[in-house]
Amino acid sequence: MNRLFIDNCKILLASHSPRRRELLAHLDIDFEILPLIEVNESFPASMKPAEVPAYISRKKAHPYMADLRDREILLTADTVVINRGEVLGKPSDLQDAAQMLRMLSGHAHTVVTGVTLATQKRTVTFSETTEVEFAPLSHAEIDYYVEKYRPLDKAGAYGIQEWIGYIGISSIRGDYYNVMGLPLHSLYNHLVTISNGFRTKGK
Repeated sequence: MNRLFIDNCKILLASHSPRRRELLAHLDIDFEILPLIEVNESFPASMKPAEVPAYISRKKAHPYMADLRDREILLTADTVVINRGEVLGKPSDLQDAAQMLRMLSGHAHTVVTGVTLATQKRTVTFSETTEVEFAPLSHAEIDYYVEKYRPLDKAGAYGIQEWIGYIGISSIRGDYYNVMGLPLHSLYNHLVTISNGFRTKGK
């Protein structure tokens, strides 16, 4: 664990996303992956799209919170793509994935990740927003990506770190890693704050 900045605690990641595991590891933080507990990821129809990821991240955290021990920090997250006011989650099949990419082609959209950090004593939820713009994509490019990369586990049906991101994304404004699934800068600062609270408590 990064003893200089985040210590006196144990990070528990409640996510089986390989991208979130990879990103969290890049912070040089030791963490444990918890067994996945499926939750209903529905949200109220009246909810503003930008509020959805934070809401779902709190729902994901709820089943684990009663079992948290002293100095443990639970981490849950949810990412959505918002395109012209519509929330795009994970595609249901390859045809749905291709349709999502046709909607994103030639337009700017926002990617919002909601993160919940919970301890025995407190729960903190925050969101990060990144604006992404796609150049126009041909049907052949979309079909190639969908067939080869099968992005069924990705919000908006694309991974910015994959081929479609290399050839299709013309601009990005905000945290790149947020589009991958974790806003690392904001997450690191929140973890340091919580860890410092544990350190103060222990004195």
